[in-house]
Amino acid sequence: MLLTNRHPGWPAKTPTIATGAGRVRLRPLSRRDGRHWSEFRNADEHLLRPVEPTVPGQWWEAHTKAMWRRNYSGLTALAAQGVLLPFAIEVDGAFAGQLTLGNVQHGVVCSCWIGYWVYSGFSGRGVASSAVSLGVDHAMTEVGMHRVEATVLESNVASRRVLEKVGFREEGLLRRNLHINGQWRDHVLVGLTVEERRSGK
Repeated sequence: MLLTNRHPGWPAKTPTIATGAGRVRLRPLSRRDGRHWSEFRNADEHLLRPVEPTVPGQWWEAHTKAMWRRNYSGLTALAAQGVLLPFAIEVDGAFAGQLTLGNVQHGVVCSCWIGYWVYSGFSGRGVASSAVSLGVDHAMTEVGMHRVEATVLESNVASRRVLEKVGFREEGLLRRNLHINGQWRDHVLVGLTVEERRSGK
């Protein structure tokens, strides 16, 4: 059996979408993204910590350049297996955040989840919704997914608005689904299928 790091839709760059902040696209994460990843996530701790999985220890300790190198190695190893596709979100060629297609399953399932974060310096100008839209289209065309899902805290109004704008519909509530900022939290499950994406419903 021939082993390869190439899989449907990976590695690849997406088309661009024009936004109020500039032209948005997705590209594979690079080792060189570490400086901005560390800087942006430390600057946005007050925004990210309340909505992301619990980080053991101090936030800054989990967001050093050394930790980036470790995270990057883990992400690229999973990408080589085709089970997780880690993208950088770019605005006019500059690193602006991260988007991941995870638990990529083919066969009779053909589904994955999508997760993302965008640096606050780019917020409010359509970057997040454009990035998620690009991620969904890439998953459904290049990767071959039939369904994309996401989970979001009930209280995360901004992220719920982004997902709704892209076309995700609410499917249910996952009780005590993830350990967030020190406690188990409920999450709203949303989903989107190829048929819904094509019809805009």
